[in-house]
Amino acid sequence: MLRFRQMKSLQKFASVHASFANQFNSERHLVDRQTYKQRRAAALAEW
Repeated sequence: MLRFRQMKSLQKFASVHASFANQFNSERHLVDRQTYKQRRAAALAEW
């Protein structure tokens, strides 16, 4: 947080980062194929 000079830029970065983290962090090795596909579809619809 110290790298951001304005709170507005930090909030903008955090919102974009959250959407990308949701899209790409799926923990594939912990779930079966059907659950993985459902989660990917939900993440894509949200994004």
